[in-house]
Amino acid sequence: MTATHKVLIVGAGIAGCSAAIALADKGMQVTLVEKEAQWRFQSSGIFIYSNGLEALRSVGVLPQILDAGFGIADGRNVYLDHHGAPIVDVFYPRSHGDAVPVLGIKRAEMHRILAGRLGALGVAIRLATTVATIHSPAGGDHAEVTFSDGSVQRFDLVVGADGIRSQVREAVCGPVAPRYTGFGVWRSVHARPRALDAKVMMMGIGKRLGIMPISDDRLYIFGTVSEPADRWYPRAQWPALMRARFAEFGGPARQFLDELSADSEVLYTAVEEVQAPLPWHAGRVLLIGDAAHASTPFMGQGGAMAVEDAVVLADMLAAHGIGEQTLKAFGERRFPMCRFVQEASRKVGEAGAVEDAASCARRNAAMQQTAQQQVDGFYRELDALRAVPS
Repeated sequence: MTATHKVLIVGAGIAGCSAAIALADKGMQVTLVEKEAQWRFQSSGIFIYSNGLEALRSVGVLPQILDAGFGIADGRNVYLDHHGAPIVDVFYPRSHGDAVPVLGIKRAEMHRILAGRLGALGVAIRLATTVATIHSPAGGDHAEVTFSDGSVQRFDLVVGADGIRSQVREAVCGPVAPRYTGFGVWRSVHARPRALDAKVMMMGIGKRLGIMPISDDRLYIFGTVSEPADRWYPRAQWPALMRARFAEFGGPARQFLDELSADSEVLYTAVEEVQAPLPWHAGRVLLIGDAAHASTPFMGQGGAMAVEDAVVLADMLAAHGIGEQTLKAFGERRFPMCRFVQEASRKVGEAGAVEDAASCARRNAAMQQTAQQQVDGFYRELDALRAVPS
C-alpha cells in the first residue's frame, strides 16, 4: 500500500482517530474530518480492558495511555451490594502482550494522546467540516465527496467513523436508527482517595453504580438506571438528579454522591445501540466503530471494539488492497465479534436491572459461584473470535 491511496475518515472520536493513525502508519494519505470546530470531547472516564489496550499498542500509543491513566495491576473488580456489603471479587485477565488487565483514563486525556499521534504522523485534519454528499458507484474505484464548504475531492476509500448518529451510515445501509435500550447512564468525576485502587461495582435494586480510578488523583463514578424514552434533563439539574437517582447507595459511593453539586463534572446520556446489517460497506464507503455496532456500556468494550476495528482494517488493507473483497471480508470478520460483545453486554445490563429485592439477593448469591467463570468465558470467546484469519 502506497501513499497514493487517499483515505477520508469521517469523525474524530476513538474509532476515527485510531483508524487515521493505523492507516497513516501503513503509508496511506489520510484526511480526517470532524464536525466540531475544536478538539472537544466528553470529559468523563472510560475503562479499557486488556484487548483494548493491546489494540492501542498496535496504534502506537499504549505507553502514553498507561502513563496518563490508572492501571489496575491485578485486574481486581470488587462487587458490592448497594449498601457496600461484599458480594465477590473478580479478576480480569492480562493480555497476551502483558498489558495491565484494566485501565481507567479520562476521555479527554485519551483523545489528547491520539491527537498527538495524529500530529506526529502528519495526518490532515479538517475541523468544523462535515460531508454533504458521497457518490460511490458499485464496482467503482473511488468515492467522490462534497464537503460542507462546497469543496469536492476524490478518495480511494471513505471510512464512516462518525458515531452512533452517523450520517455516513445511511449511504451504506439506509436508515438504521439507534435503538434506545431503556437505560440512562450517569457519570461524574471526583478526587481519588489514595486507598481506592480497584474497580468497584455496586449492584443495587434495578441499578448499578461503578467506581473507577482514571489517574493518580481522579476517579469517576458511573451509574445505570432505567429512564423513560425521549426524556431530556437540563444540564443544570444533572448533579441533583444523579444524587437522587442513587440516593439509596452507601458504602464507598456515598462520599462521592454526597459531594455532587452545581460545580461537579456530571454527564448524562441515554444508552442506545446500533446494529447495522452486513455488508458494512457500499462501493468505496465503509463503516467502523459505533457507526456500525454501538454497544451498551456494561462490558466496557465499546472503545476497545472501535480501536480493534481500526487495527484490523489497516492490516487487511495493507495485505489485500482496497477493493470489494477486502471491504466485504472486513465486515464479515468483525461482525461476529461485535455482535457477541453487544449480546453479552446487554445480558449484563439486564442482570443489573432486576427490580425486586428477592431476585437481586438470588442474583448476588449466584455471582459468588459464577462471576469469575463468566469473565473467563467471555475473554476466551473473544480470543477465539479474534483468531479468525484475515
